[in-house]
Amino acid sequence: MIELGISTFGETTPLENGEVISHDERIRQLIKEIELADKVGLDVYAIGEHHRSDFAVSNPETILAAGAVNTKKIRLSSAVNVLSSADPIRLYQNYAVVDALSNGRAEIMVGRGSFIESFPLFGYELRDYETLFDEKLAMLRNINENEFLTWEGKHTPKVSNKGVYPRAKQSTLPIWVATGGNFESTVKIAKQGLPITYAVIGGNPKDFAPLVELYKKIGKDNGFNESLKVSAHSWGYIASNKEEAIRDYFHPTKTVVDAIAKDRPHWHELDYRRYLSMVGDKGAMIVGDVDTVVQKIIYIVETLKLDRFLLHLPIGSMPHEKVLEAIRLYGEEVAPRVREYFKNKQL
Repeated sequence: MIELGISTFGETTPLENGEVISHDERIRQLIKEIELADKVGLDVYAIGEHHRSDFAVSNPETILAAGAVNTKKIRLSSAVNVLSSADPIRLYQNYAVVDALSNGRAEIMVGRGSFIESFPLFGYELRDYETLFDEKLAMLRNINENEFLTWEGKHTPKVSNKGVYPRAKQSTLPIWVATGGNFESTVKIAKQGLPITYAVIGGNPKDFAPLVELYKKIGKDNGFNESLKVSAHSWGYIASNKEEAIRDYFHPTKTVVDAIAKDRPHWHELDYRRYLSMVGDKGAMIVGDVDTVVQKIIYIVETLKLDRFLLHLPIGSMPHEKVLEAIRLYGEEVAPRVREYFKNKQL
């Protein structure tokens, strides 16, 4: 059965009225969002790591630990932890705590990170971008699978048969690997049999279908089957009125896109015409009323044969009452219809 959830970065970009939500206020809001997502029956809540002034979350596991206390069923994940600049031992230990507080609902999603601020902040070199991630992922997997760690690497300290504690409640923590749709990353992840998450935030979602097929083929060729799972996350927003949803979501989206465009030559500032294309029938963004969002989620799940879909809600800052209402609509009205559709498909 398809899993449906939310991803967020905890942005603190200016609202349409110019107000900027403080980091501490946004963090408190996130806890309320996690609790509501659990209450309305969503399956997953995932939070990303950033080290910029326009994001409130630098260590997702702390927020997830707070969110674990008053929730019952929802799985709690990062989206992502920037593993290249993290300590795999400490990362595992922190998520073991989340796993304890949530009674076995913690997950880790790792990635190279779409922003690079953490590299100079923690003393890493960008020239080691690939090798850092590969080595630390191998180390994290070793820790996850073994109580006692023996390890020697180029970028990580030597460890000789030392126990890593506390251990997670789950026998092993689920580790997902996220990618923006990179061919080489897809191949590496598939060869390890790890579940994969694609960031489907531009173009037509069907463009990712060949990568999904490649992932599954290489994974099976390397002896994996049950562990091969595919997730996607897409920017989105839900309101009771489609036109209202499209109108309200433009400002926060433009704010984020324009900020990224200043640093990346292949990004461009967002105008309303291109935005309408992105939220249109063939666009990757999932914005609209309940009917629209249901149909677009069904389309992306079927097209990419997903096991899990995460709606990135919101991208950029929005009034918190509107975010909470969107979460309510997602859990109470969108998710049941999507689940029913795929349940009937299996009969």
